[in-house]
Amino acid sequence: MECVFNQLESVVNDLPEFPVDSRRVFHGRGHSYPDLEFLSIDLFDPVLVVTFFTPPPVKWEEPFIVQFKKITKSTRIEAIQLQRRYLKGAPSETIYGTLPDEIFAHRGNQRFQLKLGTRQNVGFFLDMEPGRAWLEKQCEGKSVLNLFAYTCTFSVVALGAGARSVFNNDMASGAINQGRKNHRLNNLDPRRATFFDGNVFKSWGRLKTQAPYDLLVIDPPSHQPGSFVAKKDYPKVIKRIPQLLRPGGEILASLNAPELGFEYFKEMFTEASPSCTFVERLSPSTDFPDIDPERQLKLLVFRYEPDESNHK
Repeated sequence: MECVFNQLESVVNDLPEFPVDSRRVFHGRGHSYPDLEFLSIDLFDPVLVVTFFTPPPVKWEEPFIVQFKKITKSTRIEAIQLQRRYLKGAPSETIYGTLPDEIFAHRGNQRFQLKLGTRQNVGFFLDMEPGRAWLEKQCEGKSVLNLFAYTCTFSVVALGAGARSVFNNDMASGAINQGRKNHRLNNLDPRRATFFDGNVFKSWGRLKTQAPYDLLVIDPPSHQPGSFVAKKDYPKVIKRIPQLLRPGGEILASLNAPELGFEYFKEMFTEASPSCTFVERLSPSTDFPDIDPERQLKLLVFRYEPDESNHK
């Protein structure tokens, strides 16, 4: 337990007056800290979010919370939210302070509105930062197709970095509406963003209306029966790349499935779309250490390079 508090103190004791970038403070899920695999702590300044993914050991929780509050009390942290992901509905409770009326994920000058205590995912994935940083460097003047856009954070980042346009698609209308709010929150030109809530597998015609795109972001859930299951559904998306992307266009593909390794994911592209050339795997965020790199979030970059002789 001491390692948790050491990391917590190093982050919260010296917070400046202005909001700092959101980050994971403690990541037990990577098995780097024995017996703490059930625990994560995230900072969404000025709120800390503690998540129990499985029940903590007997007699562990109470002294942990007491010490946690003691450390936080002398800082400008306003509230601690505890989520029990192992229970149905992933219920949350405020165990310290009072939640602000509005809570944001912060990324530099960008803000993303969060929904704490109302659903399993808060609306912003911290481990996706290497992907956002990559897109930010690649997208100036380009058109982007953002599949499985959720709350459209990739779109906000791309437009903020000078992308010409972004087409956002997600089947969850609530998430897409939250994406619209995130664009307004960051004062982005609404004419440069398209928002479409529809099942991607029934929407290829709609997605092709602005094709060919320069960049494609694929960030689906790994296992969501009725929506997307990686093993059977990812290849269906990859096969559509020639209809969506211009020659030389780049793909940022995400897979958050610990049971599926890097080579498996890479080979999926080779088989489903041989014209996609592997470029690199982005280094995972240092805030998410894991003793097994194969289990970490996989962010792969490909380039679509069709054989022109096949199109003559």
